[in-house]
Amino acid sequence: MNVGLLGFGKTGKAVASVLLQSDETRLQWVVRKSHTLEHRSVPEFLGVASDEPGLIYSSDEFEAEELLDRLPVDVIIDFSSEQGLEYYGKAARSRGIAVVSAISSYAAQKLEYLKYVAEKTRVVWSPNITIGINFLMIAARILKRIAPYTDIEIVEEHFKAKPEVSGTAKKIAAALDLSDESIKTVRAGGIIGVHEILFGFPFQTVRLKHESITREAFGNGVLFAARHIGAKEAGLYSMEDLLLPYFNTGHACG
Repeated sequence: MNVGLLGFGKTGKAVASVLLQSDETRLQWVVRKSHTLEHRSVPEFLGVASDEPGLIYSSDEFEAEELLDRLPVDVIIDFSSEQGLEYYGKAARSRGIAVVSAISSYAAQKLEYLKYVAEKTRVVWSPNITIGINFLMIAARILKRIAPYTDIEIVEEHFKAKPEVSGTAKKIAAALDLSDESIKTVRAGGIIGVHEILFGFPFQTVRLKHESITREAFGNGVLFAARHIGAKEAGLYSMEDLLLPYFNTGHACG
């Protein structure tokens, strides 16, 4: 499938590397706000052997419609900011181009616009699009339903300079009906991201833990989302929607 990528920060670069090395995707272009690296080849910049075009454009060089006329894509992957939706939303909706958004959060107005885009095409939105963290959240909710009497603790660890509480940890807390104040934080060194949920039973404990070793983990999640969204009808989906069928262990999922 042909894909386009918005955002080329640390995570965007890691995701681009995964896309370039995948046999399932062809990276048509990268769009970023900055003019830095404009018209550079992503494969050449990242040192990845690939014949894919993957040129970098600034968002004010082309309107999304013109860029899509020149280099059409099946899926737009967004690792930019909530403003990125303004660039491609109308074009994705009118052309039925699938969207995979990994934006951490949307303001209420932007979220309504995302839902508007999803009326005419398939949209996956996941603030943390790694497969592991989404599996962890589903498993944690199932365990809480099985044993609602357990004590639950959430611990998140990140790099020393990260000031705020992890958005993913807040999402885990909300999924388990816990307050944000219940989250324990650790800040040390260059930790990319660790989330752990501790279930304290009377005579045993269960620990569900996910660690992002490198940012390429987000690329694996993007590939999973892009692969599974193609057969869906128009609508707004979460990673949980795509993962839940796999919890039915009596049937194979394609």
